[in-house]
Amino acid sequence: MTNYRTLDDAFDEFGSDIGSKRVLVREDLNAPMADGVVTDDTRLRATVATVSELADAGAVVLILAHFGRPKGPSAELSLSHIVPAYSAVLGRPVHFIDWEGDAAAVAKLQPGDIGLLENTRFFGGEEKNDPAIVARFASLGDIYVNDAFSASHRAHASTEGLAHVLPAFAGRAMEAELNALGKALGKPEHPVAAVVGGAKVSTKLAVLEHLVDRVDHLIIGGGMANTFLAARGVGVGKSLCEHDLVGTVDAIFEAAHKAGCTIHLPYDVVVAKEFRAFAPVRTVNVHEVAADEMILDIGPAAVEALADVLKNCRTLVWNGPLGAFETPPFDTATIALARTAAALTREGSLVSVAGGGDTVAALNQAGVADDFTFVSTAGGAFLEWMEGRELPGVAALAA
Repeated sequence: MTNYRTLDDAFDEFGSDIGSKRVLVREDLNAPMADGVVTDDTRLRATVATVSELADAGAVVLILAHFGRPKGPSAELSLSHIVPAYSAVLGRPVHFIDWEGDAAAVAKLQPGDIGLLENTRFFGGEEKNDPAIVARFASLGDIYVNDAFSASHRAHASTEGLAHVLPAFAGRAMEAELNALGKALGKPEHPVAAVVGGAKVSTKLAVLEHLVDRVDHLIIGGGMANTFLAARGVGVGKSLCEHDLVGTVDAIFEAAHKAGCTIHLPYDVVVAKEFRAFAPVRTVNVHEVAADEMILDIGPAAVEALADVLKNCRTLVWNGPLGAFETPPFDTATIALARTAAALTREGSLVSVAGGGDTVAALNQAGVADDFTFVSTAGGAFLEWMEGRELPGVAALAA
């Protein structure tokens, strides 16, 4: 993984002078809200280490973030709505700064103050990485810190452009994320297992093609497993299946064989004739799926076999559930294997890194998110990292 400069380097370079600086910090504050209230402050809490450290050192901290997908200024998507929850999380006042008169408002801030700038996407040039918008943002600060891994797969003004015009560093959350990802696939301890789930092979094709050369065990779950089973001549009934990708899956099998990577598919599955909560189910061998049945989870024998695989691995990277986990009882396999991974992590025998919205939700449902070595809340950025792609916002921090 690319070497990058961290806050430690910032303090080494600026020393006590950092207390006289204005630091632009890119954070991810895109928290879910209902009726004007933040319903999950996970992303807000992830910013505390960086923001507090800089404020405690006397810097004026100016936070850049986007919120939603506005097509221009929008009262509904103003970051002002975040201020009460964010002040509570930080345990200190947060000064909201509108883009109108922003320079004058910033000039009034005192050492150690925290300012939250309005939604960066209110400028059309933000997402185009417009040099004029980069210059506008840069004029407000002296140092740039990117602490938003989840937004770093986009080359926007606030995630990539600023790193080229101001001294640039990774924040603590970004640093933790990059260190964890380096342990998972950068220079992992082998054997390495990857769990890749989800509805469609087509959405994870680049991930699968990248992983077969880097992991020892590739565990396929979710609707994707049905396409892999179909490629092996297994009848999958009414299951979600991309039959047109059977040839592509055959190529993945061949690449895995050449690389010495074992692809694990379930040999017993949980099926139902209708997809709804607590529908009548039966557990069958994969060769016994009826024409009017859907595969909605993997079976207990398969889970036990996969648990044995993890017990012999040193590193695990996980993206996507094994079954239709949002609908009980099709969450059983995901929860069971997640708990095995968590137990192995607690014992110190496994480094476990997981990411993606569905994955985080599944681990929370299993009650084990805190037991994994690292859980990334990033969606698109985590997926692109698993594809082996360079993330513009991270590359811009290169030392």
